Amino acid sequence: MDIKFAHFSIKKSHRQLLLVGVTSSLILILWLTGHWSRQIALENLQQQNQHQLRLFVANLQGQLEKYEFLPELLATNTLLINFLQHPNDVKSITALNRYLETINKVANASDTYLMNAEGWTIAASNWLSERPFIGRNFAYRPYFQEAMKGKLGRYFALGSTSNKRGYYFAYPVRDKQEILGAVVMKIELLGFEESWSAFKEEFVVTDPDGVIFISTNDEWRYKSLYPLNKSVIDRIHSSRRYGNARIGTLSVVNKDRLSEQAQVVNMGDPRKSDHLMLVQDMPEAGWQVHTFASLGVVNSQVLKSLLFAAILYIAIVLLVLYVYQRGRRIKERERFERRAKQVLERRVKERTADLTAANIRLLREIEEHRRTDETLRQTQDELIQAAKMAALGQMSSGINHELNQPLAAIRSYADNARALLARDRQDEASWNLEQIGELTERMAKISSQLKVFSRKTSGQIVSVSLQAVIENALKIVGPQLKDTETELHRKLPQEELYVMSDMVQLEQVLVNLITNAVHAVELQAERWIQIAVSTKQGKAIIEILDNGPGIDPENLGRIFDPFFTTKSEERGLGLGLSISYRIVEMMHGTLTAGNREQGGAVFTLQIDLADLN
Repeated sequence: MDIKFAHFSIKKSHRQLLLVGVTSSLILILWLTGHWSRQIALENLQQQNQHQLRLFVANLQGQLEKYEFLPELLATNTLLINFLQHPNDVKSITALNRYLETINKVANASDTYLMNAEGWTIAASNWLSERPFIGRNFAYRPYFQEAMKGKLGRYFALGSTSNKRGYYFAYPVRDKQEILGAVVMKIELLGFEESWSAFKEEFVVTDPDGVIFISTNDEWRYKSLYPLNKSVIDRIHSSRRYGNARIGTLSVVNKDRLSEQAQVVNMGDPRKSDHLMLVQDMPEAGWQVHTFASLGVVNSQVLKSLLFAAILYIAIVLLVLYVYQRGRRIKERERFERRAKQVLERRVKERTADLTAANIRLLREIEEHRRTDETLRQTQDELIQAAKMAALGQMSSGINHELNQPLAAIRSYADNARALLARDRQDEASWNLEQIGELTERMAKISSQLKVFSRKTSGQIVSVSLQAVIENALKIVGPQLKDTETELHRKLPQEELYVMSDMVQLEQVLVNLITNAVHAVELQAERWIQIAVSTKQGKAIIEILDNGPGIDPENLGRIFDPFFTTKSEERGLGLGLSISYRIVEMMHGTLTAGNREQGGAVFTLQIDLADLN
């Protein structure tokens, strides 16, 4: 008992050591994986946002450079110099205001105005607005002070009159070496925030004091990234740079510095995700452009890497255990397989005889199904041909009428020709013979329509012209339309449409639908039928409309059933619509029936358009 107990204790100790080793290895691998994946994810995020930051800065610099030279160019205009020298010239003030207004519109600037040496605005592009700049003193603005020193003044601030954010360019107006005043142009930078607000990253632009004045986050505007001294805040208020806006603080907390331009920061709320902050200077304007990208994607990548490493490590451990267990069970499995093989061989022999007999029965059934399908197809073709013959019988009265007229005319022309020949009037007799020839050709065309209609289908689905099919069908039902005095309206597209169908069968469907429409309107005072063709989503849509009484709603669900008809027996057996439905179904199309709100029935045929590419 003591020996067994000691052996059990040793095994238990080995299992505990193995568990500790596996757990320690997992912790170490996860730590290394997390650290490595975070560094890579931060580098990728930094590269991506560095590119976005360069684009933003380039866009902003391009916008400023587009206007930078305009004040200097305006300062050389003699109209401005003369007015500063003679400010009381009433005639030139209107011309100067109009000139500044025109320049402002052409440059698409916010405001353009002229200031004298004391800082008073004496001409402005907004001279006709409700709150013009004329008569206002902006000497306290730094851009005016820089211009009066002979430099190009640049300044971003809220307009003291308009209360709109804008960037000011000011340039001195000189007469030789004397500075007479300054010309100022203000541009608005609203478009940057709107165009960049769709990005996941936040973009901000700070002034030399670190106050945000352009931001894709409205809540950050007029706040500093770091706490400001009271003297700095007093100086901002005294210059009226941001009007009455309250200067707040975002309290950015630096956590991890990656480089001179990149560091991980927290926006003052430890519960929120950290951000990667990138910075780029704009020395000409004295600004700094920042981009803040949430580290959510970095944390997500780290989590994925940790999960993958844990799964991979566990998979390796399980694989090792599996290989170990598999080695123990191979022999047992081999014994089981030998026994199973013997049982299987015996069962295979038993089942082989059953399967052979079942296979013979199955082959016989397949052959019987094939013969049945062939008989069904042949019967269906014969039904279609029988329907054609029935339609020919229904059209016989109209065709007889079409043939009787030329036959009577031929007899009359023949009698005339014989009498004229007896009188030796050959020219007149020849004309009568020509008329007989034309009438014979007309009768041949009528008979050819019957031949085309009665021909058998090829059974192949090919690309055919829809307009040609419609024209052939109308030639066949033409005598019926004429005999019943039914008007035919067509709404066909100008371009040729090609559909995938059997031309003969599609003609049969259209003949059936048009013939039914003729029967439907025969009791109306004014009779008309309309054929409308359109396309939608790769389908050709053919609508046959009439102004008849429509279809009884109770019959709409049965109208395509075989032998269902509301007509008399001499009009048919009720197979036309049923056969038409099957034909369209074989061509992978649809045929539906309904009633129009204005009255009358509508049959809609949808069939695939041919791909001619």
